[in-house]
Amino acid sequence: MTKLLIDLVIFLASALIAVPLSVRLGFGAVLGYLVAGIFIGPWVLGLVTDIDAILHFSELGIVLMMFVIGLEMRIDELWSMRRTIFGYGAMQMTVCAVVLSGIFMMLGLSWRIALTGGLALSLSSTAMVMSELQERKLMDMPTGRAGFGILLFQDMAAIPLIALLPLLGPSVITPTAEPGWLVALKALAMLGAVALAGRYLLHIVLRVIMSIGVPEIFTAFALLWIAGIALLMESVHLSMSLGAFVAGVLLADSDYRHQVEVDMAPFKGLLLGLFFIAVGMSIDFGVLMREPLRVAVLVVALVGIKAIAQWFLADRFDVPASQRSYFAILLSQGGEFAFVVMAAAMTAHVIDQRQSSLVTLVVALSMVSTPLLLLVHRKLSPLFVSHELR
Repeated sequence: MTKLLIDLVIFLASALIAVPLSVRLGFGAVLGYLVAGIFIGPWVLGLVTDIDAILHFSELGIVLMMFVIGLEMRIDELWSMRRTIFGYGAMQMTVCAVVLSGIFMMLGLSWRIALTGGLALSLSSTAMVMSELQERKLMDMPTGRAGFGILLFQDMAAIPLIALLPLLGPSVITPTAEPGWLVALKALAMLGAVALAGRYLLHIVLRVIMSIGVPEIFTAFALLWIAGIALLMESVHLSMSLGAFVAGVLLADSDYRHQVEVDMAPFKGLLLGLFFIAVGMSIDFGVLMREPLRVAVLVVALVGIKAIAQWFLADRFDVPASQRSYFAILLSQGGEFAFVVMAAAMTAHVIDQRQSSLVTLVVALSMVSTPLLLLVHRKLSPLFVSHELR
C-alpha cells in the first residue's frame, strides 16, 4: 500500500509540474504527460519501474474515453457513418499496412515479420487522436468524423489481426485451437446479448438506482456497466475500448446520459493522463542509444508514410482541403494497440524480443512527435492558407 501511495504521489507531482509547463509553452497537455513519464521512468530518475502494470491499468483511461464518445453517438447516427467506418477505415488501414509491409520487405525482413510490423504500425493512437479532436471540438466536423471512423474500424479489426498472428508463426496451430469462424460467431453473439440487455434491462435498472437517491450508487453502477461490458468484449477477443464504446452507445438515448458523462469525466481525464505517462516511461532509451540512426530513420519513415497516405485519402474522407494537412499529421503516429500486437507476435514466435523492443520504441517516439508536429502545423499553416483550422 505504501509503494502504491508513493507511486501515486510521483505521478500526480510529475503531472502537476510537466503538464502546465508544456501547455504554457504551447506544446499541449499530451506532450507534458509524455515528458513526465520519461523523467520519472527507469531511464532518467528511475522513480517508477513497474511499467507494464501501470500501462495495463492506465488503459482504463482509453476505455472511459471511448465510453464518453459512445454516450454522444446514437445508434442511428452510427449507422449513418457505416461508409466512413467500414469503407474508408478499411481503405486507410489496408493502404498503410501494404506500404509499410513492402518497405520492411525491402529492408530484408521476411514476409511474416514484414506483415506483422506493417499491420501493427498501420494502427493509430485512439487515445491521442480522440483527445485532440475532443479538445478542439472537432467531433461533429468532417475531420473528426473521419478520424473517429478510422479508429473505430481499427478497434474492430482486433479479432482478425490477433487471430492472424499464430498463422504467421513457425508452429502449427494445435487441434484444440478455436477456428476463426467460431471466434467471430462468439463475438457477434456477445454483441447481440449486450445490445438486448442494454435495450430491455438497462433503463429499468437505472430507474431503480436513481429512485434510491444515493449519487455514489449511481456512479458505482456506471463504472460497473463500463467495466463489465469491456471485460465481456475482451472475453471474445474484442478490444475493451470497443466494448466501452458499445456500453456508451446503449446509454446514449437514456435520460441519465448527461449525469453519467459528468460522473465519468474526472476518471477519464486522470486515467488518460496516466496512460500517456506510462507511454513516456516505456520508451527504451537503451535501444535508442544502441541504434540511434536506425530508430530515427524508422520514426521519420513511419510518420512520413502515414501522413502522406492520410493526406491522399483525406479527399475521399470528405475532409476539407484546408484541414487535410492537419488530418494527415493527426493520424500519423503508431497506436497503443501496436504494443498488444507485438506482445502477441512474440508469443506466436513471429518476432523476437529485439524486434519487439525496436517497434515499441518507434511507436512511442512517433506518439511523442505528434503534438510537436501539430504545434509546428499551427504555427506555419497561416503562411500557406488563408482559411485554416485554428
